[in-house]
Amino acid sequence: MELSGGRNLGQLTYCTNIHAGETWADIMEGMRRHLPDIKRDVSPDAPLGVGLRLSAAAAETLRDGAIFADFEKFLKDGDYYIFTLNGFPYGNFHGSRVKEGAYKPDWTQQSRLDYTNTMADHLARWLPVGMEGSVSTVPGTFKPWAQGDDGDEVVAKITENLIRHVAHLVKLREETGKLINLALEPEPFCLIETIEETVHLFEDHLYSAAAAARLSELTGLPETAASAALREHLGVCYDVCHAAVEFEDPQSSLDALRNAGIKISKLQLSSAVRIPSVDGNTANLLKPLDEPVYMHQVIESRNGDLTRHADVPIAIKTIDQAHGAEWRIHFHVPIFLEEMEHLATTQQFLKDVLAIHAKNPVTRQLEVETYTWDVLPENQRADGLSAAIARELNWVRSELAV
Repeated sequence: MELSGGRNLGQLTYCTNIHAGETWADIMEGMRRHLPDIKRDVSPDAPLGVGLRLSAAAAETLRDGAIFADFEKFLKDGDYYIFTLNGFPYGNFHGSRVKEGAYKPDWTQQSRLDYTNTMADHLARWLPVGMEGSVSTVPGTFKPWAQGDDGDEVVAKITENLIRHVAHLVKLREETGKLINLALEPEPFCLIETIEETVHLFEDHLYSAAAAARLSELTGLPETAASAALREHLGVCYDVCHAAVEFEDPQSSLDALRNAGIKISKLQLSSAVRIPSVDGNTANLLKPLDEPVYMHQVIESRNGDLTRHADVPIAIKTIDQAHGAEWRIHFHVPIFLEEMEHLATTQQFLKDVLAIHAKNPVTRQLEVETYTWDVLPENQRADGLSAAIARELNWVRSELAV
């Protein structure tokens, strides 16, 4: 929905990856079940924006003209519109083990490029006239896959495929008039996990003179125009949970992206689990979060020094040495919770980001993302999913005073 208040705060939505479903039929079932109630509670008198998550299989299904037309009718009848897609998870994202599989295929693979091109094609047809669109995606690759002697080659492949995707977006804009950008999403244990690493990747590779020359070769644009196109079509999805887990500073991290001229395509509004001081009871507190589906990276801070653990079970093995340190865990929890039973959250970090946005907007797109609903403790799911999503969206509006 368009945020009111006359402060250019942009569009607010939620990401449908909270609804289990890999086939298009399953994805549609989730939207039919939940969108009407969410709209009633959040935006009864104005169109409701939808942050649509599409698996590769669902994106392919939508190539069928009749299926695509049925969905367009669903959007029109329900007074919904789409301005952003989540193209991070390519395949299964609920129920069975995901873990590091969430990054496969990565941006070294042709299949990732093909999938993302298809999503951009669909979004160009859904995107309201005059509104910019975005597709969020994996931050290059899982960091362990880009280390060692082949690291430079991996980055080169990723850069080439991202430039080829920008060439597709340039052509799409010429044909449709729709401006779409790809938003890389920094995440712990990935090629870009910190804002500093993100800035380096963009400055040294994605926005480089060599990248502009390659895009010019692919599109026929003059190199100055190609350089501008890279900045227009490649940006960052700033996931607030991820930034908090990395112990970033809200203001300086956003300033670093702005100062580097990196587009903040969208803010993903999310909150993580926080252990203010690790002690002998921490392992028991984290048992409900030690589940087999998602990767829950843990970052430890002691006197400003960070130690990274790839997942909760790995971190738990180090508890005796971690006493007194702060842990932040990549586990998306409902953003309206300051605490979750005996666990703290990084909600204050999110409040700080929203306060910055309210004062000086950093993007035109805000998307609530709490996809771990199915693996939350039972008592945190008592209100039902539609009501919880509406509560999250209304909480954001309250924080922004709109």
